Amino acid sequence: MFRLFAYAKNYKRQVILGPIFKFLEAVFELILPLYMAKLVDQGISKGNLGMIWQTTFEMILISIVGLVFALICQYYASVASQGLGTELRNVLMKRINQFSFKDLNHFGTETLITRLTNDVTQIQWALAMLIRLVSRAPFLSIGAVIMAFIIDWQIGLIFLALLPIFCLLLYFIMTRSFPLYQKVQAQLDRLNQSVAQNLSGVRVIRAFARSKDETKQFDQVTDDLSAAYLKVTHLSALLSPGTTLVMNLGVIGIFMLGGFKVNIGQLQAGQVLALVNYMNQMLLALIIVSNLVVLYTRAHASAKRINEVLAVEIAQPNKCEALPETRKDQALFQLVDVDFRYGNDYGLALKAINAQIFPGQTIGITGATGSGKSTLVQLFPHFYPVSDGKLLYNSRNVEDLDLAALKKRCAIVLQSAVLFSGSIRENLQWGKAEATDDECWQALRIAQAEDFVRELPQGLDTPIFEGGKNFSGGQRQRLTIARALIRQAEVLILDDSLSALDYQTDLKLRQALRELSCTTIIVSQRLRSIQEADQIWVMDNGQLIANGTHQQLLKHSAIYQEIYASQQEEEALA
Repeated sequence: MFRLFAYAKNYKRQVILGPIFKFLEAVFELILPLYMAKLVDQGISKGNLGMIWQTTFEMILISIVGLVFALICQYYASVASQGLGTELRNVLMKRINQFSFKDLNHFGTETLITRLTNDVTQIQWALAMLIRLVSRAPFLSIGAVIMAFIIDWQIGLIFLALLPIFCLLLYFIMTRSFPLYQKVQAQLDRLNQSVAQNLSGVRVIRAFARSKDETKQFDQVTDDLSAAYLKVTHLSALLSPGTTLVMNLGVIGIFMLGGFKVNIGQLQAGQVLALVNYMNQMLLALIIVSNLVVLYTRAHASAKRINEVLAVEIAQPNKCEALPETRKDQALFQLVDVDFRYGNDYGLALKAINAQIFPGQTIGITGATGSGKSTLVQLFPHFYPVSDGKLLYNSRNVEDLDLAALKKRCAIVLQSAVLFSGSIRENLQWGKAEATDDECWQALRIAQAEDFVRELPQGLDTPIFEGGKNFSGGQRQRLTIARALIRQAEVLILDDSLSALDYQTDLKLRQALRELSCTTIIVSQRLRSIQEADQIWVMDNGQLIANGTHQQLLKHSAIYQEIYASQQEEEALA
């Protein structure tokens, strides 16, 4: 956990000075009981009004100075902890943005959100408490023991005897609560996942009348989280009353032994009162320590989860030369015995794929749901590395090429039409940051989105709500296609990105795409969207089982014939 505090390096002054001011506050706090003893023994008991006023004034002054020191420390703690949180979130977000698709799949969106928010907040609290209390609490505890020995060494032994008892109590709670906090964090991830799933799929849930089932499942998740919280809370709750019990036994011992010493003249009443105050100070300090243990146990679990993200090895950009120039007489992409799996625990998603794509070709890819179409096209921009075999770009293995430059040569529109909050113009400029209005309108024209955008009162400045919810599915798809087109990339990949378009719009879009000089790869289950492609690949269970033109596949591919016949029947019924 303390390794993460290194991200507060820009706040060294606050981290160093904060505990110093807190230490000074603790010094003044330890002095106060001595003045209280002086007030009782030399002022009140002797009726010395001057001594009473003088001592009272000195105590008020000491309290004010201590308060000022405490406020300065609080300010430094706030600045440093908030700065740490900001820096840590920026580092985490930068690291997550460098993750491969495989890394993102491994963690999952919901747990990454939890680590960026809740876990970082726990680390912030840990640093704030380190500055504010970690130096103060031990000093008060040890200082109270020393002051007790100065006043009376025999009563000081009572103070000394209580410390190991408290340490044993602390060790017992700490060793048992840490694994429980890890379980709480895991349950919190489950809750976030359940919330995200229910909110994103609320329409599907209602369409299938599954609201009660999903509510029941969500209740189970919240019950599990509540049970995990209760278990760790019940254990942590033993710490404060246990500390209070130990300290109250100490107070009883002080009164018994101190009262006896007052009677025989070895102590004065004010000194006994000071000893009780020191015991209370030690009690409060140890309660703070007990709360810090709970906090740091939770923070340690969070730090472990954050370090898991930071420990992910990011593939370093290779130092190869620029990508080779594309030649029309050689394959742009060539797949040679390509296998792919999403992880060692998963089976093969793609098996022994052999195929070629030449510059300027239009390739259609079809097949049943789960046949590997999307997985295949995500290999071309190197979203995933192949597991076995080779993927060649202009006869060079992509693993030996500048992968960042390769990604720039590919523009892909994924199945989910993702738009970002902002204006239409800002979303299009994701594809090309310096795109002019003319370039934006040209991309919209090819994507068949120009008409409806021009009808909007604000045109390109029309705001897009979160996820593009103020546009229909077909409009979102066309806007994402326009965003890809504006890049003017060498390769355009449409991963089932025409599914929400009506027949007329689909036809116009395909006609417009044929006018482009780029290589186009279209994934679609609707054969009408790809039947004019130069080559059509038929996928089944992760294998490329047939390829050819539409007419060739109608003659030689049984699966293609079956898909075509079923779609013809659907269109006839419609």
